[in-house]
Amino acid sequence: MLERTVNVARSQPVGTAAVAIAAIGLAAILGAYFFQYVIGLPPCPLCLEQRIAYYVSIPLAAMVLLGVSVGSSRKVLMLALFAIAAAMLWNVGLGVYHSGVEWRWWPGPQECSGTGASVGPAGSLVKQLESFSVVRCDEAAWRFLGLSLAGYNVLIALGLVGVAAAALMQEWRRYGSSSVSQ
Repeated sequence: MLERTVNVARSQPVGTAAVAIAAIGLAAILGAYFFQYVIGLPPCPLCLEQRIAYYVSIPLAAMVLLGVSVGSSRKVLMLALFAIAAAMLWNVGLGVYHSGVEWRWWPGPQECSGTGASVGPAGSLVKQLESFSVVRCDEAAWRFLGLSLAGYNVLIALGLVGVAAAALMQEWRRYGSSSVSQ
């Protein structure tokens, strides 16, 4: 059974990568929602921004899988995988930045790491504070084995970059640059 699975993965690298990216990406987003809604750890602005790559990559991976099943152009499928790899690579950079902010290696965005902006006249201060909640980007709400959720996001996104890049390279080698223009 394992040998058959490996053979299918080798014969259909784009489809296999699309399934892996969609499944792992969906698990990552569901994990983020679990920490937010079940554990009660609200996301900071950088956490929310890191989710964007998943919101783009998961549906794109599903469309790649659909494209494989209907015989779409190899060029289009490879371009979609490249877009997924680029989105996840951007996410890796954002996650490294966020992790560095949490470790205080560099300053974070003013809106979630700084002293805050002026809240206006003193009479409305209490009213504004009651309706205003800042989730700090420079404080890790949870750590496991020394890594915060931003750190785990780096590892997951880097893995997805690797999956997409490996499928792209295998597909490129398999059909060569002349066949890609189909």
